[in-house]
Amino acid sequence: MRPAASLMRPRHLQFLRPLRTPRFPTRFSTASNADGDLIPLKDRFNLAGKSYIVTGGGRGIGYAAARAVAEVGGNVSILDLAPSPVKDFENLSREFGVKTKYIRTDITQEESVTQAFEETIGDFGKLDGCVTAAGVCPEGDFAEHNLADVKRCFDVNITGTFLAAQQTTKALLRQNTPGSIVMIASISGSCVNPGVKLSAYSASKGAVRMLCTELGVELAPVGIRVNSISPGYIDTELLAPLKAAQPKRMELMRNEPPLKRIGNRNDLTPAVVYLLSDASSYMTGGEIVISGGIHCGRIESPYL
Repeated sequence: MRPAASLMRPRHLQFLRPLRTPRFPTRFSTASNADGDLIPLKDRFNLAGKSYIVTGGGRGIGYAAARAVAEVGGNVSILDLAPSPVKDFENLSREFGVKTKYIRTDITQEESVTQAFEETIGDFGKLDGCVTAAGVCPEGDFAEHNLADVKRCFDVNITGTFLAAQQTTKALLRQNTPGSIVMIASISGSCVNPGVKLSAYSASKGAVRMLCTELGVELAPVGIRVNSISPGYIDTELLAPLKAAQPKRMELMRNEPPLKRIGNRNDLTPAVVYLLSDASSYMTGGEIVISGGIHCGRIESPYL
């Protein structure tokens, strides 16, 4: 005879098992202050004495995130496939009094990622979190997309994010410490951008956004917060060829957002620091959208 509980379920749900308690017990409180007393903001955003990894930090958004971590006192290790980072990286340690590392890493290969994490933790002594900023963005007609480019996009954007988040989680569990993972997603993961065809990229960033949501819930009991940042059009080195070759496209990118400009890396770095720091201790599984409002749609229309 079936248990009474199963008899009460609809037939199509009877295969579901009862929810079990989490594998890991709750070990950390994410409350920043139990009594709700106000804490100075400079203390809440301070990363002094903490250590972080930034994937894809050799240039662009990733490097801006790495520099922001160093600026507020955090040690930072950059993992990137490029042979070397931007020249400014050499100044971070001296300018901000922090430890820095640059490790050439193939973020799509588990062994490469594991070794880079082990090397970082060996030098820094611990890990407090990670920013996953490595990404590629193939563009073109869906019917003409090259499968190799699509696979590369998924490998870097999805697998790379997954591996970095997983290694961060393993390190924090070994240390028995809380931490924060920040994933760089994109508004392309939830809406279509005007004037561009990004089917593979959009699919990959949608996956990153959902991975963030899932891990935000799954890892909350062990004090690991997971959040994402979804940028719109951001002016980085990647836009340089576009500026020269397609000025009309650049004009569209400037005019489409309600704020009528292209974003820059300075628009993103405060959000990175916020999500890594104790200032966001009551946020997990969330998303900060920084798009100039383009993700909201528009009121004006050529038909009005």
